[in-house]
Amino acid sequence: MKTDDAHLELRLARDDRDLAAAQRLRYAVFVEELGGDGPLVDHAARLERDEYDTVFDHLILIDRRRDAKSLDDVVGVYRVLPSTRVGPADRFYSEGEYDLGPLRASGRRLLELGRSCVHPDHRGGSAMFHLWNGLADYVLERDIEVLFGVASFHGTDASPLAQPLSWLHHHHLAPPVLRVAARPEHRQEMNLLSPDALDRKAAMLATPALIKAYLRLGGFVGDGAWTDHAFNTTDVCLVMDTARMSDRHRAYYTRKQGMAT
Repeated sequence: MKTDDAHLELRLARDDRDLAAAQRLRYAVFVEELGGDGPLVDHAARLERDEYDTVFDHLILIDRRRDAKSLDDVVGVYRVLPSTRVGPADRFYSEGEYDLGPLRASGRRLLELGRSCVHPDHRGGSAMFHLWNGLADYVLERDIEVLFGVASFHGTDASPLAQPLSWLHHHHLAPPVLRVAARPEHRQEMNLLSPDALDRKAAMLATPALIKAYLRLGGFVGDGAWTDHAFNTTDVCLVMDTARMSDRHRAYYTRKQGMAT
């Protein structure tokens, strides 16, 4: 996949080296920057890993100016898993947090998204634009019908997140046919404020750019958030039905218009 930046290359990971470079970036973002951890995280080698890595495809953005031998050349990552193959115990990663019954029962072609991150040096530039373009190609080539995956707010205290979580609940809740639900063990209610107490500007300022990008594409959120203590995050499950996209959203997604992040 070509990009408009001569020094950047976008492609799927091809081998163990590519995967390790993706895991190195994930470690820098999810562990060092955000304070996450996990049973398979390799702190000595600085690799953020889990048991799903071997079944997912890894869309990687490579900066050729950086050192490939030291695994520091990958500056953007998106982990994707089509429903033609699922992970350990016949489960999607998200099923550790959400009941995906409505999606599984739909019989439609699904794609789970996760572990999206960009190196700090490439934030605010074209990196996310290239990753989204690559994701669009992946989806279109495989006739994917529904995209889903967890996205995170930093921190596990819901009090500072009352505005964005309540805004999502009141304005972007998925229709029943797509409404996955947070599992009870670490469920966090999102309906924390009444509609008349909402401040749209404050809610949007507190919402991560990735979540806002999904919303601009017509995406929805599932019922309830999930408190992920291992990753120090509060997660929401985003769901996007490509058939429900308006013409404007479809053009936006297929790059007839620019992709903002």
